Amino acid sequence: MDIIENIKEIIKKNKKRIILPEGSNNKILLAASSVLKEELVDLIILGNKEEVINKYPILDKAVWINPKESDLFNQYVDKLYELRKEKGLTKEEVKSLLETNYMYFACLLILDNIGDGIVSGIENSSSDTLRPALQLIKGKERVSSFFIMDTNKKELGEEGVFIFSDCGLIQEPSINELALIGKQSMESFKRIIGKTPRVAYLSHSTYDSSKHEKINKVKEASRILKEYNPTYIIDGPMQLDSAIIPEIANIKCPNSMLKGSANILIFPDIDSGNIGYKLVEIFGECKAYGPLTQGLTYPVNDLSRGSSIEDIIGVIIITALQATKNMI
Repeated sequence: MDIIENIKEIIKKNKKRIILPEGSNNKILLAASSVLKEELVDLIILGNKEEVINKYPILDKAVWINPKESDLFNQYVDKLYELRKEKGLTKEEVKSLLETNYMYFACLLILDNIGDGIVSGIENSSSDTLRPALQLIKGKERVSSFFIMDTNKKELGEEGVFIFSDCGLIQEPSINELALIGKQSMESFKRIIGKTPRVAYLSHSTYDSSKHEKINKVKEASRILKEYNPTYIIDGPMQLDSAIIPEIANIKCPNSMLKGSANILIFPDIDSGNIGYKLVEIFGECKAYGPLTQGLTYPVNDLSRGSSIEDIIGVIIITALQATKNMI
């Protein structure tokens, strides 16, 4: 399964406007050049066009906005102040936010229906990238994150493709939050991958082979998700090998309906999730796209600061699909 190539064919039919707030970063500009050459999306880039256009002529096809010089700037100072004044922010503090963190400007563009999604984070921390979105765009439920992992192990998962959740946002999820992460991840899998989700809640124990309150939390979250989604295969707690390797599953949990076929892996906390995805990405030479958000009204996706140009292109393409399907 070449997931990115599959998505390209979908998004070309209904091009979306993706905002890139980090318009001075060379990796972002190279990735933007690539997606514009393929005519995959329309781009809105925040930054100074004159500084880069000679080096990247193709970027003349993008819409460029320099927030500090934009006619929208003063309007957005007033708008952001109204939205955040109850938190004690002064107008000067709001102005400083818009000048120093272009994610706030990008989120206000989204609220004004000037863009359909945002990709950022190559230069900024996840908190600086996602905090403005959580404050301004929000969502109908708690927001979580996931990675799409495209591995070379085509016999595992969904032809080598998995969703890992939550590896980047909710640090120590409660039972109900773990159940919600599972629900959101199933929805993301169906809409992005286009296949039937099979969920494993991961732990250091398969079923009741060990006793611990963390195992009980995972077990209860799995039970809740199964209760509300009885037609889907959901199991846990499970060790990783029991979840994805049929031969191991046959030994450790022969009665599991998953039978070692999970394509969604729900981690018990952000520590295990973040460590897990990086281990797979580095040692398994796997493509990792994310962290991608789920639960927001509009797609806003973070980039690892170690992202390659190919990674950035993939996240832009996935964000366009999320916006196309209005799935968040």
